[in-house]
Amino acid sequence: MANPTFSAPTIVTKTELQIENFAEDHARELPTWFPTLRSLIQWGGPDVRFPLDKDQIEAMVAETTGRQPKRWIFSALVRGVVAGHAQVALDWQNGVARLSRVAINPSFRGQGLALPFLTLVVRRVFAVAAFERLELNVYTFNAAAIRTYRGLGFIEEGIRRSSVKVGDERWDTAIYGLLRSDLPKGHVR
Repeated sequence: MANPTFSAPTIVTKTELQIENFAEDHARELPTWFPTLRSLIQWGGPDVRFPLDKDQIEAMVAETTGRQPKRWIFSALVRGVVAGHAQVALDWQNGVARLSRVAINPSFRGQGLALPFLTLVVRRVFAVAAFERLELNVYTFNAAAIRTYRGLGFIEEGIRRSSVKVGDERWDTAIYGLLRSDLPKGHVR
């Protein structure tokens, strides 16, 4: 019997990473990234129904149109493959954007893709003069995401204890914020 061959994942270089507006063909595999209710809620929050389906994705995409859309949706592409996904809810009146629904394709996890991808998203948000604040909610057990957000300069502003019920569990939510004035000079281009 032959030994199974092992192929190490190809490491992504920063030059291979591209950010694009979410497109219909980017949605094909997205539902497969969340095989359980727990993983879907961790990504999409308590209002997303399991399993993630075309109707839910279309409803999110419908909010991306108009002069002042309610949402921006971005895809990270590596060699033409959708490697990441992020959404930003937009409060134009108050100049506040909310980063949400961040995920890395399971095939690309562990390659350090989240930080460069989200750096590009942060730059896109603050490239629009209307936005002075970018905030996010993250479940407190999600240590990898929290490390990434802190690496981007987000500051923890508080904890909403027992804010979400998932099955028999209660999850705490941390609130993080990043102000335009927190960014190093030259960060937004």
